[in-house]
Amino acid sequence: MDRLLDTVKGHQLSRRNVIFGAALGVIVPTLLAGCSTGGGGATTNAIGAPRTGTAAKGGILRIARPPASKAETLDPASSLSAYEYLGALYNRLVKLSTSGSLLPDLAASWQQTPDAMTWTFTLRSDVSWHDGKPFTSADVVYTMQHILDPATASPQAGVLSPFLTGSSISAPTATTVVFALSSPNAEFASLLAGYNCYIIPAGSAATIGASGIGTGPFSLTSFTAAGPGAVARNESYFGDKPMLDSIEFSSIADTQARVNALLAGQVDFIAQTNLDFASAKLVTASTTVTVSTIKNAQWYPVPMLNSSAEFSNPLVRQALAHAYNPTEVLQLSVQNYGTVAKNNPVPPTEAYYLDYGLDYDPDKSKSLLKQAGMDSFTSDIYTSTYDPVLTPLALALKGSMAPSNITLNVVNASADSYYTDVWMKKPLMATYWYTGRPIDQLLNQIFRSGSSYNETAYSNPTFDQTLDAARATVDDAKRKTLYQDAQKILIDDGGSLTPFFSDRLVGLSKKIVNYDEHGFEFDYLKIGFEAV
Repeated sequence: MDRLLDTVKGHQLSRRNVIFGAALGVIVPTLLAGCSTGGGGATTNAIGAPRTGTAAKGGILRIARPPASKAETLDPASSLSAYEYLGALYNRLVKLSTSGSLLPDLAASWQQTPDAMTWTFTLRSDVSWHDGKPFTSADVVYTMQHILDPATASPQAGVLSPFLTGSSISAPTATTVVFALSSPNAEFASLLAGYNCYIIPAGSAATIGASGIGTGPFSLTSFTAAGPGAVARNESYFGDKPMLDSIEFSSIADTQARVNALLAGQVDFIAQTNLDFASAKLVTASTTVTVSTIKNAQWYPVPMLNSSAEFSNPLVRQALAHAYNPTEVLQLSVQNYGTVAKNNPVPPTEAYYLDYGLDYDPDKSKSLLKQAGMDSFTSDIYTSTYDPVLTPLALALKGSMAPSNITLNVVNASADSYYTDVWMKKPLMATYWYTGRPIDQLLNQIFRSGSSYNETAYSNPTFDQTLDAARATVDDAKRKTLYQDAQKILIDDGGSLTPFFSDRLVGLSKKIVNYDEHGFEFDYLKIGFEAV
C-alpha cells in the first residue's frame, strides 16, 4: 500500500467491494470455479500469467487508472505523483530486475569506496531531455537535492536523509556524480531505484509537476490532475524504442467503474487495481478481455501496534503469530493466489530472503499466553472495503485463531478514513503494501525504530544495530547474513503478522501482449497489441 502512504501512506483511492461474513466460504469458491476452464466451466479463459508474443509496431494503449488525488502531480519526488506516468516519462540512475538485482539506467556504471562511504556514478553521455537539452550530472545533483529538500516532503527523503545531505552530492564532470555519505551504506545504489527517484531537469521543480519533461521512452502530450492525459513515443529515446505510438490515461476513482470501462471496450488495461473475485469472474467471462496475475505483487500484514496495551508484551505478539494456519488463511483470503509468508515480510524472490518463519502451533500459542498471564485473549481487528482482501483476511484469521483461545472481533471501518483514523492508531488492523522495495529500504522504512512508516511502532535496538551493521558491511555474503539475522529478529519478536504474499489480478484486453510488471517496475517498451 504505497500511494496513500505517500499522501497518508501510499494507497490508491477507494477500491473494490469485498465479500463479507458467512458468504465468504461459499461465494468465493463459486466465483473461482466460474473463472476456471475445467469441466463444466461457463467461461472462455482462465486467470494466468500475462500473454507473450510478437507485438505490432504502433497503436494507442488506453489505460484506466485511480488518481492519487485532485492535487496529483508529475513531480516524481512528490507524495502525490501520478504514478502511472512516471516510468513512461522519466528514468532513474538505476532500476531493479525481476530478481532484485541492479541494472543501469541513466547511470552506465557505478562504484563505491572500500568503506561504502563514497559512491561515484558515471552517466550515459547520449541522453537528451524531451525538450532537446542534453542530460548532465547537474540534473542528477538537482534532483537529489529536490528530493532531500524538506519543502518537497518526498517520501524518499526519509529513506536517504539519515546518511545523505544535499550538500554532500557533487558533479566533478558532466558525466560524473559523487555521493559522500555520512555513514556507510553498501546498499546505497539500490535505494536510488525507488519510484520517487526519477531524474528531472535542473531548475525544474516549479514546473515539472505540469510539464513532465523527462528522458523517458514517451513524452507528455497532455495531463490533467485526476483527469485525462496522454503520452507519445519519444523517437529520440536513448534505449530501445517502445512498440506503442502513444498511451492515453483515464482517471477513474471507482474500481467497478474501471472494470465496466474495460468490459465495454472503452479502455484496454486497468492499472494499479487488484480485482476482487466477483470482478475477475465478470472479466474472464468476456470474449475480449482477460485477467492476468502478477506473482507476489502485494503483501498483506496485520500490524500489532507494539505501543498499545494489547501488544506491548512480545509473548502476546508471539502467541498470535503461532495461532493461525497460514495455508488456511491464504486459501480463504485469496484462494491460493499467492505464497505463504509465515510472518516474514521479505518476499521469497529477494536475494537476501531468509527461509524461516513461525509455524502454526495452537498449543504453543496457548502456552505463550499462559506465560503472559492469560488464559485467553480478545481484540478487535479493523478492516474496510478499501481493498478486497482486507476483510476476507480478517475473517480468516478470526476463524483460524479461535482454537488457540484467541477471539478477534472484526470491525469494519470507513474506507474513506481508514488510513487516517485506523492505520497506526488501532491496536490491530489489516493492511497491504506493494512488494519491490530493496531489502535495506523495506526493513529500515517499515520496521526501524522511529521511522514514520513504522506501522507497528516496533522498537528493538538489536534489530536496528543489525541493520546498521549490514549497511556498513561491504562483503556481500556477510551482509546477506546480517540482513537475514535482522529478519529472524523481526519474525521471532512478533512485530507484525504477515500471513502471505498475494498475486495481483489485473484486467486487460486479450489483444495485449508482453505486459510485464514487478514491484514498481512497469515495462513500457515491450507492451503492445498482438501482431495479426
